[in-house]
Amino acid sequence: MAGFWGKRKRDQQELQAQDADLAKRAGAALVAADERIRVTTDELAFAEAELGSDSTRALSEALAAVRNHLGEAFRLNQLNHDHIPDTAEELRARNARIVQLCDWAEDVLDEHTSALADRIARARRAPQIIAGVRGDTELLRERIPHARDTVERLAVRYAPEALAQVERNPAEAEQLLGFAEHSAGVAERRREAGQREQANLALEASTESVRRAATLLDAVETFEVESLRAESTLAAIVEDSRGDLVVALKEPHSPGVEKAIAELQVALASLPAAGVNTDPFAQLDRLREANSGLDAAIAAARERAARPIPPLEHVHHAIDDADRQLAVARDVIAGHRGWIGADARTRLAESERIRIDLDHFLGGSAASVTAIDEDHREQAMAMARRVAYLAAEALNLARRDIDSSRPQDPGQWGGPGWGGGGRRGGGSDMMGGILGGLVIGSILDGIFD
Repeated sequence: MAGFWGKRKRDQQELQAQDADLAKRAGAALVAADERIRVTTDELAFAEAELGSDSTRALSEALAAVRNHLGEAFRLNQLNHDHIPDTAEELRARNARIVQLCDWAEDVLDEHTSALADRIARARRAPQIIAGVRGDTELLRERIPHARDTVERLAVRYAPEALAQVERNPAEAEQLLGFAEHSAGVAERRREAGQREQANLALEASTESVRRAATLLDAVETFEVESLRAESTLAAIVEDSRGDLVVALKEPHSPGVEKAIAELQVALASLPAAGVNTDPFAQLDRLREANSGLDAAIAAARERAARPIPPLEHVHHAIDDADRQLAVARDVIAGHRGWIGADARTRLAESERIRIDLDHFLGGSAASVTAIDEDHREQAMAMARRVAYLAAEALNLARRDIDSSRPQDPGQWGGPGWGGGGRRGGGSDMMGGILGGLVIGSILDGIFD
């Protein structure tokens, strides 16, 4: 008994220590949250001065929500220290709620202030960014004459459709650089006038224009290198394609292989003569596509050659057998509806569905089709065999259901409904009932056999 009371006392002491720690955490959280609100209010004022009220609206709304919820936390803390005595459970619940509200306030303010931190830092570095924009603009302008010379040099060698993606890049880059300089000037004037939000928008437009201009000029130089690489690759692929044609002509012929050979020959024949401006990228894509088609056709032909094609007569025989099996199963199940379970009916439905799919696969009635393409024979035979298998399984399940539904007492075959006079009838009537039952049983066995 002493051990029980000692354990209870220790538990109470631990709970009191936890409550005291929770109370300290609640007080410290209130102080920290109140200080965070004050600091965030100052940051909001600086952010509005740097970015404008529209850019800081989300932070302003979040700060108002935090103030509202922290009002609840301060009211709970006041209840903890008023003259009305509280239970330990009430104090514990209030302190836990205070900690929860303060943690939520810290998270909300962290999220919104971090979102504005980069924009504020960028706005404060606006003079340096404007100077960098102007310096980059001058450097990029020095590259424009070289880019124009490169485009003119490429125009002598390549077709207009090949140059369509870069021929206007120098002019567009020059236009973007002019817009960047104008936007930088607008940013300076708006900043001096105190219109910080408009100044930041103009600064962002200026930096984006410089970035796009640099991308356009880089694309001209990249195109020159990539076009040389495409020409070199094209020569190698042309040589490989001619060798592939020689190999393909020795492969087992099929409609797919013949079509792929013809497409590759057309692609090789469409190559321009020496000295004619070309589009190496388009020609390279066309040859690659034709080569891929030839490889796929040869692989399919080899696979078909390695796998024997079923004769047409075998396919017709499988279809006929499937139709016979399906007809027998359908007749037996339809003639004994009250005796057939769900398994047999399900197998029959699956068999009928696949039989319909077989007609769709062959594009007409499978029983009357006279010609089946070699590529479709194996699939058609597999579907027909599946139809026959499911029909046979449905028939076996139906036979099991009918056998389980037959009366097991031979004397019952003389009852009413079986042609006999009942078990209490005369001997001739009983014999007639038994014979009638045997006849019906033999008929059913004949159907299944």
